Amino acid sequence: MKVNYKFWISLIISSLLGLLIAWIDSRPNWDDSGITAVMIFCVSAFFGFIMINRPWLWALCVGIWIPLNSILFYMNYTAILALIFAFIGSYVGSLFHKLFFKEV
Repeated sequence: MKVNYKFWISLIISSLLGLLIAWIDSRPNWDDSGITAVMIFCVSAFFGFIMINRPWLWALCVGIWIPLNSILFYMNYTAILALIFAFIGSYVGSLFHKLFFKEV
C-alpha cells in the first residue's frame, strides 16, 4: 500500500494553520473579523490550489476551528459563517489551478 505523504502533510499543516487562525481570533484584544476572514480565505485557497482533488476537505481543515471554538465556549452560532470563506477560498484555489495548469 502506497502512503501519500503529500496528502497527510498537507492535512496536518492545514489543520494547524486553521487552529492558529482560530487561536488568533479568540484573543481578547483581537477584534478584526475582516482580517480573520481574509486569512481563512487565503490559507484555504492555497491548499485548494496545491491539492485540487478535495477542496471541501481543505475548507473544513482550515475553517472548522473558529466555529467550534465560538460554539463550544461562547454559544456564538454566527461563527459558522467562517466556513463560507473557507469553502469559497478552497474552491477558488482549485479553480485557478485547473484554469492555469490544464493537467488534472
